[in-house]
Amino acid sequence: MYTQLEQRAMDAPPINVASLAKMKAEGVPIACITAYDASFAAVVDRAGIDVVLVGDSLGMVIQGHDTTVPVTVDDIVYHSKAVARGLRHAFLMADMPFMSYTSPEQALDNAVRLMQEGGAMMIKLEGGEGQIEIVEHLARHDIPVCAHIGLKPQSVHKIGGFKVQGRDPEQAQRMVEAAKRLEAVGADIVLLECVPNELGAAITDAVHVPVIGIGAGPEVDGQILVLYDVLGITLGRVPRFVRNYAQDTHSPLEAVQHFVASVKDKSYPAPEHCFS
Repeated sequence: MYTQLEQRAMDAPPINVASLAKMKAEGVPIACITAYDASFAAVVDRAGIDVVLVGDSLGMVIQGHDTTVPVTVDDIVYHSKAVARGLRHAFLMADMPFMSYTSPEQALDNAVRLMQEGGAMMIKLEGGEGQIEIVEHLARHDIPVCAHIGLKPQSVHKIGGFKVQGRDPEQAQRMVEAAKRLEAVGADIVLLECVPNELGAAITDAVHVPVIGIGAGPEVDGQILVLYDVLGITLGRVPRFVRNYAQDTHSPLEAVQHFVASVKDKSYPAPEHCFS
């Protein structure tokens, strides 16, 4: 009830779409991370994270699945609601799960659930050219949208695994054009996953909205990692772009603070975390 009054006393106002756009314009790197519960949300918020994503990655790191495909809208709503209770400063974004946006009408209904029930301030959906109509429909209804291109984990069965995207020049050019079209129809952020450094830089230069990378090189506007990877408790194979921040720190808070600092000073990602 008194959240807005509490925010007035904060040293800095809460992050919003406008402040993220301003960070890109001023060259201030954006630090993003996933979280799935109120306790960790409070930790990452205190550490200075700008954007928190309730990702469908919870299907793998929380639920123990091999892919994100089994995650449901109800799952995301539940976890987003919990995370929202732990945040005061960071901007909250929530994933649209597999097959939850097959039509503009379905996408709008589920986006409204994530915002009204889950407390999300923005929704994220996977797709390039194929989601133009969906993004345009959501933007027309004032739903803030993050468009996810590059490696799309929900399509893992279609593409044959978790593979770097955009090494082929024609595919890379299609991704640049997709990012531009997604921005033109209303996307507020582009999230770019597992692409060569050169493509990450090209897409960042091609659009005016912030580009957040995960395995997309050092030239994007911000970086995002899964919290559990940052804390060194990754299940299975560790992706190349992951850095374990817990090994040199003494608490989860310190680990996330170290991650934030390395994003802000651009020491992360280092060459060993990148694709060529």
